[in-house]
Amino acid sequence: MIRTMLFDLGNVLLYFSHERMCEQIGSLCDRSADEVRALVFDSGLQLRFERGELTPEEFHQTLEESVGQSLDIDALRIAGSDIFEVNSSAVELLGDLKSLNLRLVLLSNICASHFEFVVENFAILEPFDEVLASFQVGAVKPESAIFEAALRAIQCDPQECFYTDDIAEYVQASRGFGLQAEVFQGTEALRAHLVARGVPLPTPQSIRETSD
Repeated sequence: MIRTMLFDLGNVLLYFSHERMCEQIGSLCDRSADEVRALVFDSGLQLRFERGELTPEEFHQTLEESVGQSLDIDALRIAGSDIFEVNSSAVELLGDLKSLNLRLVLLSNICASHFEFVVENFAILEPFDEVLASFQVGAVKPESAIFEAALRAIQCDPQECFYTDDIAEYVQASRGFGLQAEVFQGTEALRAHLVARGVPLPTPQSIRETSD
């Protein structure tokens, strides 16, 4: 019996684009998207930010040093964070799961700036009973520490929790902690996984409208 749902955020509940992020930051510092990707992602800078090793101010300072020029911190925050789009079908699913009194927990690799932007601009986190953000936990998926934090947050036996993530490596890692888990391949596929496990989900609005 599923008692808790453990959700990834990026490309599950909110679509995002690292390419857009790199292009927008590049426009601030006269660098190409490829150059920004090398400075931010290939260097491990973003990973350190997501692990909570850097504050937004330290990320800003490090990037300024890398590009050799001053950058407005607020402009950088927007350029780096305005990259999200809601998966509306997943929002409907969250509502359905909440109506069944399932516990909802979010487990996300996310930096402080992205998290603040999401909270300020989207209502996607409101249904959740608990949110585990990597920068707060001090670990990123697939590291053991973040899954151990998830086990404390789900408030049920691991086999009574279902986890979905768009990255197969993270799903595989979660199974090692006893969680039921599947790679996210769309909301309808996720509904099917849950129904197969006995979760009594209603027919989604999209299907109801098609059949009318």
